[in-house]
Amino acid sequence: MEALHEEMPFDLAFHPSSPLVATSLITGELYLFRYAAESQPERLFAAKSHKESCRAVRFVESGNGSADCSILASDVETGKPIARLEDAHENGINRLVCLTETTVASGDDEGCIKVWDTRERSCCNTFHCHEDYISDMTYVSDSNQILATSGDGTLSVSNLRRNKVKSQSEFSEDELLSVVVMKNGKKVVCGTPSGALLLYSWGFFKDCSDRFLGHAQSVDTMLKLDEETLISGASDGVIRLVGILPNRIIQPLAEHSEYPIEALAFSNDRNYLGSISHDKMLKLWDLQDLLNRQQLVQDDKLGEQDSDDSDDDGMDVDMDPNSTKGSRSTKTSKGQSSDRPTSDFFADL
Repeated sequence: MEALHEEMPFDLAFHPSSPLVATSLITGELYLFRYAAESQPERLFAAKSHKESCRAVRFVESGNGSADCSILASDVETGKPIARLEDAHENGINRLVCLTETTVASGDDEGCIKVWDTRERSCCNTFHCHEDYISDMTYVSDSNQILATSGDGTLSVSNLRRNKVKSQSEFSEDELLSVVVMKNGKKVVCGTPSGALLLYSWGFFKDCSDRFLGHAQSVDTMLKLDEETLISGASDGVIRLVGILPNRIIQPLAEHSEYPIEALAFSNDRNYLGSISHDKMLKLWDLQDLLNRQQLVQDDKLGEQDSDDSDDDGMDVDMDPNSTKGSRSTKTSKGQSSDRPTSDFFADL
């Protein structure tokens, strides 16, 4: 399933209970689509929410944010503004993440993170932890902390209870573009422009503990599939299934286009994987179908290997007893280049 936008989308978000998906555009518009199996997404409305580009969108109790430094609440049914926080940040808002039922966090172009109470429409935490734009954030509910990556090449951990930056990594050689927590909270994985995945051990954030060089190009977005596996979206337009510890590209799942992938998201029931790209297209993939096809490819490879290793022709081959049998090496192919019902959503420009 796919839907073409008039301009390039920056972000997408699925409704937590209904078959709806929202996208935010470079023009400052918000699109809302209804989707269903065996049909193309139906666009319900397009609303001009911000004067500048809308870089992120999330479904929450109320509110959305923008590059014009404002946070806007819009009604899902009509797209009409409900409330706006002018000058929510001193700089353009680049990322938005839902924390609890009543709080969201926003990150701006100068590395500032703010936490907002959506009921009071007020700021309750502020963290000045980075020197460049906030590229991604994720919330760790068990410890009530926000992990953030930045264009300055660092990873930060901010404690919401104490309202302080608990830890920050040393500067890496690359910008850090995306972040997920894996291995039951023991590992933090960050994507970079070089295609390397940096792995940090929880509690030891000063330097990465491992570096995985499996992608040919920039890893701009990632989703955690399970504790061992993530889905990556890269600037070559390929969506990949990636194993963590052991680190490996398990299989390319799909090719969105030849253009960079901006964002990935799961539907609330995890039946669909959504992707947007510079090709202006929203695509909804049947997640189970992608994973089943991946398993068939893996089974075929194993079958070919078993066939190559067997002596089906019944021929007796004289071999030098002092010789060693050659080993087969398999190379990984690389491509080129709020969990509850709501009637409002956040978008950030």
